[in-house]
Amino acid sequence: MLTPRQIFLHHQAQTSDAPLLLEIKKAEGIYLYDINDKSYIDLISGIGVSAVGHCHPRVVEAVQKQVATYMHLMVYGEYVQSPQTILAQKLASLLPDSLNCSYFVNSGAEAIEGALKLAKRITGRTELISFEDAYHGSTHGALSIMGNETYKQAYRPLLPDTRIIRYLDESDFDKITDRTAAVIVETVRGESGAQIPNKNYLNNLQAHCKAVGALLIFDEIQCGMGRTGKMFAFEHYDVIPDILVLAKGLGGGMPIGAFISSYANMQVFTNQPILGHITTFGGHPVNCAAAMACIETIQSENLIAKVTEKEEIIKSMMRHQKILGISGKGMMWAIEFKDFEQNKRIIDRCISMGVITDWFLFAPHKLRIAPPLTINNQELSKALQIILDCIDLEA
Repeated sequence: MLTPRQIFLHHQAQTSDAPLLLEIKKAEGIYLYDINDKSYIDLISGIGVSAVGHCHPRVVEAVQKQVATYMHLMVYGEYVQSPQTILAQKLASLLPDSLNCSYFVNSGAEAIEGALKLAKRITGRTELISFEDAYHGSTHGALSIMGNETYKQAYRPLLPDTRIIRYLDESDFDKITDRTAAVIVETVRGESGAQIPNKNYLNNLQAHCKAVGALLIFDEIQCGMGRTGKMFAFEHYDVIPDILVLAKGLGGGMPIGAFISSYANMQVFTNQPILGHITTFGGHPVNCAAAMACIETIQSENLIAKVTEKEEIIKSMMRHQKILGISGKGMMWAIEFKDFEQNKRIIDRCISMGVITDWFLFAPHKLRIAPPLTINNQELSKALQIILDCIDLEA
């Protein structure tokens, strides 16, 4: 009889030839527990997903209640389903008036796809502009605007009429023209290593987009939902996007994404052609109920207000002669080492000592710190000290 590990290796599609192979039997709060009852502090929130920790009681209760009421009824946008309407109204109440209409989908990648389609329809243009070392998902449209050729070259041809420009280099703004449908940027960059924009960069980008009639899309799939110390990262920069993309931390552990714009903008999907964007499981009532519970938890437990003091703990503790740099905001940080090999050794030691961290797709020499917002100061300090202990073991 095959073990679960053997089944995993032989009957599930793999994404690398060296998976972690942790066999988890339970997750609760900031902890994962393996089949030997060893506990691990999840310092990466399942890559930004578990904003309120694993199996938060409020989220679990909302899921159980909705499962017992109804699950899938009809493709998105046909029936009035209360979990969808309640969530849409909640998001509208949290966002500026120009971001008052949500389209719920299954994932961040699908939300990106919807946002790109929306921008093309609104503007009647085709060119899409993104940035070097930007990650927006792995489906064909999202892959087309990925800012790294390594991960896309094997899948060409991709979408035509896409352009990659340099991040934080305003001289590249002249490549955004009256042909451009939209510019898409991560408000705080994820896979390039928790990069934050320079002062006024996003404002200047928005001004240029407005001047040429291009839309500005903010990808907050990783950095949204309180992770940076605001519910939405763009609130730090006094810039409101034309389209906002959310996922990951939105669902409290359940799969959901959303692209959000004005009601007027969203109406383009209703005609010429009708059903301009369709999804069978998008806005699944169980996932919408979980997302609503997640937002309520962030608010009721005052988690965003606590981010700043945890940020200070990270900045004060992550000092070591072998740390070459640190970048990030709120609860989204990258710790820089000399190369991937050193970083990977430290990551492996951390995991063996009960702290789960990892590296960044486009910055493999950097270690990721992005714990659930529910982690307390003592737990965070404990996890960071383990990282320091693992760094000390480097020759």
